[in-house]
Amino acid sequence: MSGTDFSREVVGMRRALHRHPETGFLEYRTASLVAGRLDALGYALRIGPEVMRAEAMLAPPSDREIALAREAAIAAGADGRWMARMPGGQTAVVAELRRGDGPVTALRFDMDALPVQEATDAAHAPARLGFASARPGMMHACGHDGHVAIGLAVAERLAAPEAAWRGTLRLIFQPAEEGGRGALPMVEAGVLDDVDLFLAGHLGCLLPSGQVATAANGFLWSVRQDVLFHGRPAHAAMAPEAGRNALLAAAAAALGLHAMPRHGSGVTHVNVGRLEAGRARNVVGDTARMEIEYRAETEAILEGLAERAGHVIRGAAMMQGATVEVIARGHSVSAVSDPAVRARVAAAAARAGIGRIVAEWPIGGGDDATFMMRRVQARGGRAGYCLIGADLAAGHHDGAFDFDEAVLEPAVRLFAALVEAG
Repeated sequence: MSGTDFSREVVGMRRALHRHPETGFLEYRTASLVAGRLDALGYALRIGPEVMRAEAMLAPPSDREIALAREAAIAAGADGRWMARMPGGQTAVVAELRRGDGPVTALRFDMDALPVQEATDAAHAPARLGFASARPGMMHACGHDGHVAIGLAVAERLAAPEAAWRGTLRLIFQPAEEGGRGALPMVEAGVLDDVDLFLAGHLGCLLPSGQVATAANGFLWSVRQDVLFHGRPAHAAMAPEAGRNALLAAAAAALGLHAMPRHGSGVTHVNVGRLEAGRARNVVGDTARMEIEYRAETEAILEGLAERAGHVIRGAAMMQGATVEVIARGHSVSAVSDPAVRARVAAAAARAGIGRIVAEWPIGGGDDATFMMRRVQARGGRAGYCLIGADLAAGHHDGAFDFDEAVLEPAVRLFAALVEAG
């Protein structure tokens, strides 16, 4: 296959994935297509409960959410035979190929999309070219469709008889990266325990096309929570004093959280991303639900931030005589790429013909692949996280997000060269 044909195939794969986004632990179509393709290439597969510890899954989907996701996946062409091996939202796929003695090299590719409404105007290339999301309110707004396409193309290239590598190649297709929920169940299932070299990567992150950062830096520690306020309904005019206003408690908490002072010793971020409350205009609002996250540069700063946020939330509830419940929805940690992996990424990028190589670039948030990195490092292996530059039409998690597809084929060459160097 010529380079042009190969590039066209990777782009086509990305567009097919983009059209059918699926959110965390519900990636049934994506995972079944990944499994089918890897099986056809001769990889040995482990799926679902074989590579995920269910007890470590934070905020798994409900039975109804799973049933609806499976129905949508089947309607969009998923293979039910693979889906049958993915109960309870356990949608991870791990593929392995062995070629004699040598190191165990693992590459991670995340699969999930976001609950974001995609832009529909002609300025948005996916809409203009006919591959925008077919699912209202869901979108690949972070580039994970590109990551999966890269992973499948790398799998094909390295399965070819002429590919020059020895040892064990392990390709990890991870669910639920968004929100920091998918990596830890795989870590606790032992998927990383024997890995000698681990690499994850991300497209974009404000790094321009034609560049590779050998290491992402600035991974933030984070906590994601749902906060449920419980009050008491009452007639808003006849007996407002009998009510316990959960709506006002949540509103006060949202303002209080954003008003918390930042830390002088490191970066912090707080965001109330969603707030739903109340029942009717003439009823004291007795229920409210917030989705929030905190991020910080260090674990110690995060712990202090979360403690103060807890005071704000409980205080806001007390003001209205409401009660409050806090539910953990995800978390992530920081990690640092090993120097040896950085050097290997730089060498692979050079062999892949990527023009500019930079040492480090800020990721601008986090990725729960850091759990995988830390497990590999703790057991004596080496781990890294690189960034693949891609010009963006809009920022990550924006409804107008899109990336320069010309970077996909060089990214495949980069990952393949990294494995072949071993």
